Amino acid sequence: MKHLTTLILMMLVCLTAPANNIIGFYKTEPLKVEMPEWNYSLSSVTTTTPKMRLGDMPMNASVNAVNNTQATKEAFKWMKTNPGTKPYKFMDDMTFVGVPLFVGGMILKSEKNAFRQNYNDEWHANTRLLTHFKSSIDDYTQYFGPAMTLGLKIFGYEGRSDWTRFLVSAGLSYGVMGALVNTIKYSAKEMRPDGSTANSWPSGHTANSFVGATVLHKEYGLTRSPWFSVAGYGIATATGVMRVLNNRHWVSDVMSGAGIGIFAGELGYALADLIFKGKGLLRNDLQGNFDSPSFFSVSMGVGLGAKDVSFRMKDIKYEFADLFDDEEFLRVDFRSATTVDAEGAYFFNKYIGVGGRLRVRTMPAKNWDAISYRPEQANQELSQDMKNFMLYINDWTETTPEYIAATEMMMNNGRDVVTEQNITVESDHLSEFSASVGLYLNLPLSKRFSIGTKALVGRSIMQELDLDANYKGNIKDIGFNMSVVDGNPTSLEITRFNSTKDDYDIQWDYLTMGGQTSTTYGTGFSITYRYKSNFSWKVFLDYDYTRKKFNLRYDPYRYVYVATPNLEELYAGVGIDLSPYEFERTMKMRYFTVGGSFTINF
Repeated sequence: MKHLTTLILMMLVCLTAPANNIIGFYKTEPLKVEMPEWNYSLSSVTTTTPKMRLGDMPMNASVNAVNNTQATKEAFKWMKTNPGTKPYKFMDDMTFVGVPLFVGGMILKSEKNAFRQNYNDEWHANTRLLTHFKSSIDDYTQYFGPAMTLGLKIFGYEGRSDWTRFLVSAGLSYGVMGALVNTIKYSAKEMRPDGSTANSWPSGHTANSFVGATVLHKEYGLTRSPWFSVAGYGIATATGVMRVLNNRHWVSDVMSGAGIGIFAGELGYALADLIFKGKGLLRNDLQGNFDSPSFFSVSMGVGLGAKDVSFRMKDIKYEFADLFDDEEFLRVDFRSATTVDAEGAYFFNKYIGVGGRLRVRTMPAKNWDAISYRPEQANQELSQDMKNFMLYINDWTETTPEYIAATEMMMNNGRDVVTEQNITVESDHLSEFSASVGLYLNLPLSKRFSIGTKALVGRSIMQELDLDANYKGNIKDIGFNMSVVDGNPTSLEITRFNSTKDDYDIQWDYLTMGGQTSTTYGTGFSITYRYKSNFSWKVFLDYDYTRKKFNLRYDPYRYVYVATPNLEELYAGVGIDLSPYEFERTMKMRYFTVGGSFTINF
């Protein structure tokens, strides 16, 4: 404050006093100011722009554009990119082959309504499709594609992408697949064939397997060797078939799941191509010969036709079978068949070649309720047969006192002859294995499209359908009086029909059906789209014909021998044969197969 007061006083003195007094006050010479001499000339000036902080950046469109360009050049600079690799364009690698596969599965969905079983219905409770064929291998094979791809990358085997681009591509593929599968599953709410849960369509295992196969195909099949693609799609196809054989999915579920998996894999890589452009690419696609039609393919299809095998009374293997009429005894109906093929051909030129095909056709049976009984039905059959014997042999009427007494005994004590009946399906399908060779023809329509046909001959063998029965109940003590004259019964009276303290539990071969080895003839028509020089997708319609001899052994009454042990003499006396029915019939089998193939050309 003291200094401030002094400063103010001095300023006041300067303003009010004359100039000479001020000079005299300081006793100094007058102040002289000398200005320097200026020389003007033109010269170049180099300026350095100082670094600006983010808050100091001018809001100018042209400056932003320059900065964005620089940022783009700096993006993904940590990614490894091999020189000479050509960037993939967005959607450049999309074939959309998964779309018709998905739609095909959707169309087949309607067919299963014809043979869907209501497992809450008491009638079907004992005829449920609980096959003993059970394998968990499909729980592991669904991961073959990603495991193979990761293994190759970990060991340093370069594929299409570096680690960053690969992980993003695969992540997007699995994300798309998971979103599609789960959205559809829990919206459609389709019941599984085994009746366990209502999330059958589409198959998640199959979709997971095919998206992994597509990742392997993109990374190594297209860039290193097409056999990586064959392995991936081959294992994926086997996974889908196993889901059907394990009774966890319908054929339509597997087809739609395969379509989703392929589509998701292709879309995931297309999105990654849009994000990374030329960054992170290590190898481009292999280049092959578009003109060569020689091929190897893995196929999956749906079998049409030959939907049942029937046996007539005339087909029974008895000495006097010709005396029987032509009435149908038993018919086994089948669901749509699943086929898996491995096929290849070598072409001498663009048009003619030779090759062969290995095919597995699986036909699951569906009408178990037509070939088995409910417990109460089995009890009624037994009692009714015995009452019919008495009416026929004694020439009684239903009002005869002896008949009425016997009927009351059987009604009171015959309800628990069979208390539990289960059909255990050891094999719920006929599986046909065929190997064929023959002539292949090809007609190119353009650089990418061609049509083909073939003429094949081969041999087929068949694995049998097998059902086991398990019956439980109470052993009955049955007494009777029977008179026989010259081997013919003349009178029959049931004297007792009593329950015992003992129960029985019997298991036996209820039904087996199979076919003998036969010669098979085949042809087909196909359309091939070659989307890469050495990779193609193919759709086909095949026709196969064979004359096959089928055998049926049907033994529904084995339980009677243990449930009513003292009736064997009665049945023998009245001429009733409870031994198994055995049939043999030769049928002309015509199969149509519609499907798709993943093909490598060489």
